[in-house]
Amino acid sequence: MAWMTLGLAALLSGWLYWRWRRQQQLKLINQYPLPSQLCKALHKRYPHLQEAQLQLAQDGLRQFWRLCHQAGQRQVAMPSQAVDVLWHEFILHTRSYQQFCQRAFGRFLHHTPAEAMHSQRQAQEGIRRAWRLACADEKLNRKTPTRLPLLFALDALLVIPDGFSYQLNCQPGTQDYCASHIGCGSCASGCGGDSSCSGGGCGGD
Repeated sequence: MAWMTLGLAALLSGWLYWRWRRQQQLKLINQYPLPSQLCKALHKRYPHLQEAQLQLAQDGLRQFWRLCHQAGQRQVAMPSQAVDVLWHEFILHTRSYQQFCQRAFGRFLHHTPAEAMHSQRQAQEGIRRAWRLACADEKLNRKTPTRLPLLFALDALLVIPDGFSYQLNCQPGTQDYCASHIGCGSCASGCGGDSSCSGGGCGGD
C-alpha cells in the first residue's frame, strides 16, 4: 500500500505544480510590459486612435493570448484586425517575442495567416473556438450573450476601417459578421461581409 500512497502523492504534486505553472503563465500574460513600439505601429496605421483606445487594443491582445493559453495546441483565430497589428509588430521583435512565448506558453506561438490555413473548416473552427473561449474569459453565456466579448467588439469600437465588425443581431445585407454563425444561438440569422461567415483573420497555434 505504501507504493500506492507514494504514487498518489506524486500525482498530486505533479498536478499542483502544473496548476501553479499555468497560474504563473497567466499572470505573465496579464502583466507583461509590452514594447512601446507596438502602440506606435498601431497608431501609425490608424492615426485616429487615442491613448485610451490604444490601451484597449493592448487589452485585446492580452485576451487573445489568454485564449491561446487555454486552447493549448489547438488553433485560435484572430477576430480583430487592430489586435493583429499589435501581435504582428511584437513578432518583429524576435528575441523578445520568443522569450515571451516560451515563458507564457512553453512553446512558440506561430502567426498563421488565414490563407495559409489547411481548410475553410479549420478557419471556422478557429473562430468558433475564439468565441467560446472569449465568452468564458468574460463569463458570458456563449449562446445567449448580453454583449460581445472584447476581442469581437474591438474593431467596431475603435472604428477600424479594414477591421472585422461583429453584431449580436445582424440585419440582412449588412457588412457585419453575425455572432449567430459562431456560437450565439439567440442571434438573428444572416451573414454579411463574407459568405464563409468565418469572420476572422490570422490564427495562433
